[in-house]
Amino acid sequence: MTFEEARAQFPVLERYAYLNAGTNGPLARSTVAAVVDQVQHDLAGGRSGQAWIDRVFALRDEARAGLAAAIDVDPELLALTDSTTRGCATVLAGLGIAVGDEIVITDQEHFGLTGPVHASGAHVVVTAGDEESILAAVTPRTRLIATSHVLWTTGRRLELERVREESGVPLLVDGAQSAGAIRVDARPFDFYTVSAQKWLCAPEPMGGLYVRDPERLRVVSPSYLAQSSYESSGKFEPKPGAARFDSGWNATPTLAGLVAALATHPEWWYERAAETAARCHELLSSRVEVVTPPGHSTLVSFVPDGDPTQLVADLQERDVLVRELPGRNLVRASVGWWTSEDDLQRLAEAL
Repeated sequence: MTFEEARAQFPVLERYAYLNAGTNGPLARSTVAAVVDQVQHDLAGGRSGQAWIDRVFALRDEARAGLAAAIDVDPELLALTDSTTRGCATVLAGLGIAVGDEIVITDQEHFGLTGPVHASGAHVVVTAGDEESILAAVTPRTRLIATSHVLWTTGRRLELERVREESGVPLLVDGAQSAGAIRVDARPFDFYTVSAQKWLCAPEPMGGLYVRDPERLRVVSPSYLAQSSYESSGKFEPKPGAARFDSGWNATPTLAGLVAALATHPEWWYERAAETAARCHELLSSRVEVVTPPGHSTLVSFVPDGDPTQLVADLQERDVLVRELPGRNLVRASVGWWTSEDDLQRLAEAL
């Protein structure tokens, strides 16, 4: 598949320089067709019967395998969720984090992680978003380190293998800006979340949670899909692996769309995304202050010359879509494998 053929899957790119996959990725024609086909099937045939149930669980198996492949883990160790936030909350509850426990987190995290962490009741130690600061903040009381693989603000990629090895503390990784954007091997980590609507270009809401050792994590809020069998007393046998942490019934059209979306990415997607992000960094560095370290991620965040809210609005008027990072005086461009040189030139010229 050539770049032009791969890019042509996304109609939104015919008009916009779409540089906001860090929020939601572009939708392909085949993804939307899969969603619509499933809705039409349900409209005409109903949502009942063994064939329909078999179809749902086949889609769940495909979705689980696809999300697991995106972070290079065993599908048996991946739970289907509806978001990174849900995955983070599942881990915190399952670990039994409570008052008196300590969690180390950085000051560069999204509320999807900070919200569940602070709601846990633990003592939260907030440190700078770099490996040295995280490691220096760990104490004998630290039960968990919770941080992003790629910081949603600066686009910095953390060396989390080092953090896990040197700290010896369980690690919960927010993979919202890494899974599907850069090549990921989540196996060394304890927990890793996926937001499928971003870099994997799936419909929302859809996500995943990798759990390296499912037996270590309690099932605190079981969905119907968490059990292999149950009794009227409420006692149940959890499903094997991470499926016991499935957050519930994902909409069947969304599952169909996710499976289709996973098939839209060419073999060279990670390499192309990295090259294009480097080109974006090069173009913008001569015009504005870029805060993203070169070669770290597919996010390129910069300090605007004026008001960031106004700049984002002005760029949208010119069909260039980027994101303001509220309260940080930063604007962020999200560069995917589908991004063209023309998209980058349009952003650079507008600045």
